[in-house]
Amino acid sequence: MSSASKGDANDSEGRERRREDYDKLANEYALPRRLLFLLLLLLLLLLCHRASIPCSPLTPSSSFYDNSTDFYLEGWGQSFHFCRYPRGREPMPQAMARHEHYMAHRLNLAPSMAVLDVGCGIGGPAKEIATFVGCKVVGLNNNDYQLEKGREIAQKEGVGGDVLELVKGDFMKLPFPDNTFDAVYVMEATVHAPSLASAYAEIFRVLKPGGRFGVYEWVMMADTFDPSNPRHIALRHGMERGNGIACIRTSAEAQDAMGKAGFVIEAAEDLADHKDPLPWWYFCAGDTEYAQGWADWGRVARMTSVGRVVLDLVIRGLEVVRVARKGTAKMAKEMIHGGDCIAEAGRNKLFTPMFLMIGLKPNHDADFREVRG
Repeated sequence: MSSASKGDANDSEGRERRREDYDKLANEYALPRRLLFLLLLLLLLLLCHRASIPCSPLTPSSSFYDNSTDFYLEGWGQSFHFCRYPRGREPMPQAMARHEHYMAHRLNLAPSMAVLDVGCGIGGPAKEIATFVGCKVVGLNNNDYQLEKGREIAQKEGVGGDVLELVKGDFMKLPFPDNTFDAVYVMEATVHAPSLASAYAEIFRVLKPGGRFGVYEWVMMADTFDPSNPRHIALRHGMERGNGIACIRTSAEAQDAMGKAGFVIEAAEDLADHKDPLPWWYFCAGDTEYAQGWADWGRVARMTSVGRVVLDLVIRGLEVVRVARKGTAKMAKEMIHGGDCIAEAGRNKLFTPMFLMIGLKPNHDADFREVRG
């Protein structure tokens, strides 16, 4: 064989090897490229949706809840709380509804009851429980923007005042007479109270004798949280800052507050302690392994490293063109950091957002004096 022929053969073999290397590399990066494309597509849809949300002037006292409401709507839907996944992979709205139904079950709710949802958000859980039980639920919220969104959504869904009534009020001074409601519940709202005991005492006041109060409370677990551990403190502060909370109490402090308010504690347990197939914190961790369908994948993807960068750029762009409110990007950054802290604290069993307590208001004044004494 001539030297020219040998050279051509070597060139051909080299081109073949380079082609094989390229194909191998392309296959390795094909999935990440597709995921990135889907993420960008989802964020584009988010941008289009956000463009339809009108801006409104903010006051300093309302800015956190006004800004965060839109994020919660995008991430959680109409129910602003965490939930268990006892059945493994299932749509988030279905798992949320089960978590709400469980509260109704533990309170023994019935169609004839008058029920109060304290800190109702935009009314998602209240609508679900009212429909599930067949009763009327009054939702209390102190934020005008959330009440406006809740009423707007209820009207679009054809939910009437015989099912859901949204009322403005402060849960530290409930705008209802004594002994008004047959049952009261809270879905992760009283963590914002300056005093748990005072908030629970107001709930005790408006609850009828013999009625029950149920709460999913945010707490640091007293048996694992170490107030002298710098990392534990940093995680708690991150959760507080990212969620507009003054102080997350311990599970022991929450139970003490319930007792001081006058309730007989019938149950106190961490629902997150169950060995469920999916962890309740997977969304905050940005763990796409647990994503359940395209809609859920889109929510989880925003918490991945790539999703955070792209989301930040999109939100900053929306701020520039005045589609997003000023300060939205800063709020998003704080909330994402808070989510990181929630995931780490939840993974290490330092924190739970679903510490369930059921309290009974005694039937007689004598029983009440005995409990308080």
